[in-house]
Amino acid sequence: MFDLSQNSDSERGATTVMEDPTLIYTLITPAIMLLAGFVHGALGLGFPLVATPLLALLMDVRSAILVTLIPTVSVNVASILRGGNWGESLGRYWYLAVFVALGSILGSLLLISVDPAPFKLVLALMIVLYLTQQRVAAALNRWVTTRPRLAAGLLGLAAGLMAGTVNVMVPVLIILFMGLTLSKTAMVQIFNWCFLSGKSLQIVVFAAAGLLNMAVLRDSLPNALLALVGLVLGMRLGRALNAAHYRYVLRWVLAVLAGLLLMQSALLYAK
Repeated sequence: MFDLSQNSDSERGATTVMEDPTLIYTLITPAIMLLAGFVHGALGLGFPLVATPLLALLMDVRSAILVTLIPTVSVNVASILRGGNWGESLGRYWYLAVFVALGSILGSLLLISVDPAPFKLVLALMIVLYLTQQRVAAALNRWVTTRPRLAAGLLGLAAGLMAGTVNVMVPVLIILFMGLTLSKTAMVQIFNWCFLSGKSLQIVVFAAAGLLNMAVLRDSLPNALLALVGLVLGMRLGRALNAAHYRYVLRWVLAVLAGLLLMQSALLYAK
């Protein structure tokens, strides 16, 4: 059975929130849940994109994913129930969720099998991909439009692999959806379905590995509730925000987070 308290030697001090409920974790983690939920409510996506790198600055990526696992599923379920007419979107692109689920299983198995330290670098690179997605999408647009099913299969697997290892699949799926020219509503609905399928199977993998037990589930419930509170606030207040300004600020925040994660990774390998 995998011992959650045993992190890599390189990140010995980054113990999990679950087993080290210090003041900084008990104060910062709820704030992160609220913020990430708000972003997801305002944009329709983004909970793990915000929560995971913020938590990864305090702990290893595997622990950050474990902390966000139940809150992510809660936010995705709430978003799907609110989305409306999701059956049509899922009916057209159901196979994408299958590829994402398969990739998520592979990513989850990889995450619990190796030292989680290098995944901070991968997480930082995924944020950079999110910030440069339009350029990458433009470069791949011809391939996606001429081979949509092949693109969906390969990029779906890649998105699931990233979700399983660093909890972020949005950049990869956005690149695919730009080529498929989906509406914003359809994109958000499929995003949430893909994340729900991937995270559900990750729960199974983590539980089988001994990472997910009743104590972890119990401690996750307050975080899930706070994430849902943030989601509702984001849905209600997001309409009043200046969308362009909001996205501009979010991009800068993500850029800073990517920079900090890159610095942490550089310092880690410099030792």
